[in-house]
Amino acid sequence: MIFPDWMILLVAPIIGSWLGVLIRRLPQHRPVAITRSACEHCGHQLGPLDMVPLASFLLLRGRCRYCDAPIGWFHLAIELAALTVAAAVYYAAPGGWQNWIDVSLGWALLTLAWIDAETFRLPDIITLPLILAGLCVTWVYQPPAIYAHAAAVAVGYGAFRLLNEAYRVLRGRHGLGEGDAKLLAAAGAWLGLAALPYTVLGAGVIGIGMVVVSSRSGGLRRDQPIAFGPALALSFFLARLAGG
Repeated sequence: MIFPDWMILLVAPIIGSWLGVLIRRLPQHRPVAITRSACEHCGHQLGPLDMVPLASFLLLRGRCRYCDAPIGWFHLAIELAALTVAAAVYYAAPGGWQNWIDVSLGWALLTLAWIDAETFRLPDIITLPLILAGLCVTWVYQPPAIYAHAAAVAVGYGAFRLLNEAYRVLRGRHGLGEGDAKLLAAAGAWLGLAALPYTVLGAGVIGIGMVVVSSRSGGLRRDQPIAFGPALALSFFLARLAGG
């Protein structure tokens, strides 16, 4: 192994900073690679010292050095979240290349969960490559399981689409988005058929917990829709770490 396992902890805040760019720009169909970062208030382009993960926010006390406007906690939060994902992989995964594979999966799921929580969308540009990546990883590390994992892709996607159609017939509105079905298909590609029921069950439990917490904090209205992507992404990630 060229890179030591602890390096995922070192690069995590840097990756988190880039994930923040994806989360902010992908839903708005803005370029993520060919434009420089700028202050959202004054528009001043940020220099390297303004974008050091974690450190810049703390040293600048959460304010733009050019206009003194508050930066907001999003940037610090996503960098810490990316670090949390890396720490979970570092302590749970067996090491070597699997650490880098699992942490990459975790960062992709973090991005999807955050975007879905804010926009109720799971972008195809992330979910579809996750399906292909899961099948490729399975083919390389578990060749005999590739057919079961490919079947799990179809089962995961089909099950959620059928469930959504049944809900639409009974209630007259959609209960699950197509993005949720594609994310469950990705879980099938990575975890296989046997793990899908536990992943869905785990997502349901996590989702109920999120609803209870939001309701008790007064942040949820009776008729407010709930994004299922964050719960499904977390359950998917935990199942992978558990050896799914």
